Formats: sequence, structure tokens, C-alpha cells
Amino acid sequence: MLKNEIKLDFGTAYIHENILIAKLNEGVLFDVDSNQKLLDLGAEIFNGKNYGYISHRVNSYAVDPMVYFESANATNLRAIAVVSENEMTRRNAEEVEKKFYKDNSCFEVFQTLEEAVTWIKTRI
Repeated sequence: MLKNEIKLDFGTAYIHENILIAKLNEGVLFDVDSNQKLLDLGAEIFNGKNYGYISHRVNSYAVDPMVYFESANATNLRAIAVVSENEMTRRNAEEVEKKFYKDNSCFEVFQTLEEAVTWIKTRI
């Protein structure tokens, strides 16, 4: 399902149709600078076309919620999904991170990547 793997200093990004999927490295702090690199990558790859972003959280790491203010300014980024098998990670994304994104209906949390991809496709 995943293709076009792109290695970054803080993780790996995958391009799947019109979706940017990121798996970040264990223990990193995903901050505004790291987020900007992903936003720039999305702008370059999708070239103005609408796309969705999935944070596939297979590793444990910290997220600066301020990244969602920056993401809200990306006009062609239509939806954000968080995927984790860890219940605490999902709950944190749902109860804390989601509040920082501009539109709650465009930010969802899922247990599987397949669920997230299906949902993202309905938002693009």
C-alpha cells in the first residue's frame, strides 16, 4: 500500500496517492521546525493539490501541539489523522492535540492505518 519512502532526520515519510504518512523516530520531539519540513514536503509533492496527513505512531515521541497552528495555514492540507495501537496515545491525541487544530471535523484518531486512509479519502 505504501510507496515513495522519504527518509528525514526525525523519521520517514511515505506517499500513498494523495496522502502523506509519517512514522517518526522513537524519542524525538516533533516540533514546529520538524512540522514545517513535512508541510514543505507536502507542498512540493502535491503541488497545490489537496492532500491528507497521517501520523502513524508506531514509536513513542513527544508532539508540540503548536504544530497544529502551522498546519492550519496549509491551505491544501485537508485533514489530519493520528493512528496508534496504544490507547493512551490515541486518548492524548483526541483530548489534547485535536483541540489545537483549526477544524475538529478534519482531525480524527484511529487504531489502524486502513481506517485512517479510508477516512482521509472522504475529506480530500
